[in-house]
Amino acid sequence: MKSTIIYDNESHKKGLKPDWGFACLVEAFGRKMLFDTGAKGSMLLDNMKKLGIEPASIDEVFISHYHWDHTGGLTDFLDLNPVRVYIPSSCPEPQNAGEVIKVEEAFRLHEGIFSTGELKGIEQSLLIETERGLVVIAGCSHPGVSSILEAASQFGKPYALIGGLHGFNEFELVKDLELICPTHCTQFISEIESVYPDKFMSGGAGEIIII
Repeated sequence: MKSTIIYDNESHKKGLKPDWGFACLVEAFGRKMLFDTGAKGSMLLDNMKKLGIEPASIDEVFISHYHWDHTGGLTDFLDLNPVRVYIPSSCPEPQNAGEVIKVEEAFRLHEGIFSTGELKGIEQSLLIETERGLVVIAGCSHPGVSSILEAASQFGKPYALIGGLHGFNEFELVKDLELICPTHCTQFISEIESVYPDKFMSGGAGEIIII
């Protein structure tokens, strides 16, 4: 599995623009999936261009939740490539998608690729199966990291957690993970790094995670 952060509050690579929001490209099992779309379509597409990511190469879009900083670039992206979009059931349907799949319960999208289902009526997380365990990709973790990891566990043992964690500070909950990459809205990034220096990986637009 390969994940490339396209949109984030910080920039990891020179020339990429940081902004409040999140998006990443997930490549696994022969598929390319855009996870969330950041806040601004122009910035999403500009960073994609600088990273050498062609919109036409992306197979699907996975939206974690309906907040502007995760869906703001969706319309502009779909104007270029009207693919299938997975959205939580609380999210309004995009009008220019090739197909819209509304998610309520946990389910298997494809071989080795799963959704936690819409947790607490707001957000779903993406799960990727690897030889080391599940990679959990979260948008903002509004339902809570505990709920997300519990939902993920039905598909395997969580190995890594990538994405926004908001005010998460129950650090004991992630002691069994092997990799933590907090991004976007995470309030306690430095504390997470301090508690788990060997597991910590910084985010930022341009960061590439290969597992």
